[in-house]
Amino acid sequence: MDNQPSAQPPPLLCSRCGKENRPTSKFCAHCGAKIELGLAPAFTPADLDDLKAAKLRLEYPSLTAKIADLIGKPIEAGLERLPPDWQEKVGDVTRAALFKGLDYAIRTMGKPEPKESQDRLHQMLVAGTGALSGAAGLWAVAVELPVSTCLMLRSIADIARSEGHDISKLETRLACLEVFALGSKSAADDASESGYWAVRLGLAAALPEAVAYIAKRGIIEESAPPVARFVAIIASRFSIVVTEETAAKAVPVVGAVSGGLINLLFMNHFQEMARGHFTIKRLEAKYGSELVQQKYKECVV
Repeated sequence: MDNQPSAQPPPLLCSRCGKENRPTSKFCAHCGAKIELGLAPAFTPADLDDLKAAKLRLEYPSLTAKIADLIGKPIEAGLERLPPDWQEKVGDVTRAALFKGLDYAIRTMGKPEPKESQDRLHQMLVAGTGALSGAAGLWAVAVELPVSTCLMLRSIADIARSEGHDISKLETRLACLEVFALGSKSAADDASESGYWAVRLGLAAALPEAVAYIAKRGIIEESAPPVARFVAIIASRFSIVVTEETAAKAVPVVGAVSGGLINLLFMNHFQEMARGHFTIKRLEAKYGSELVQQKYKECVV
């Protein structure tokens, strides 16, 4: 007979803020509300449909396949043409672009009132930057990537606002930056967990630390450990997608027009990630994170 240790009781979910608490808690450690057991609301059919659509967006990204279809050959053909130290250069450029995007998010994002997102406008703008960089060649990425990153971040915030999130809040603005970590599958992902939740888990500690630091200082300091840690996690995954995009532009047949189309696919990809991410966060605010994650795993798409 196996002497397996008894399972630990699950954390208690606050019905007001959705945060997890210790199994013995009587009051929420986050908002102070009384913990009420057995009162988690049932998913409505409409919300379940939204959850399925979000999972389809988040778990089955196909940017690489779409780019390969566009240029007519695998991205590996472009990867072979990149300089030997290109991966390191992309990593540096990516981190710099994310810091510029983060500063942009803190300073310039607009009014919090919900309204329909302008996806097409942002797609047109980023396609223009891609056309220019496609004509200029590989080394234009250091100039073009910060611009396209800020444009994508604006679109991501637009989508967050359309899903009912208050983009005047610092936590929401940093959650917009999280979307760039959702664009690729990493070898470090836990095979027992979905890619989306693995990324969320990896950012779970870094996000509140960054929020607290920036809220206290009011500025972005690249050398500040909480901010650097948060951006580094995102950059490690975003750089994978940036490398694939850059490799596609390195294929000889790709010129200014195809460079613009690749950027259009790039923007569309992260718009899909953003729509899925902020749908999940909207549902978490209503049902709590634990129930949403459970339903997410049960969804068949």
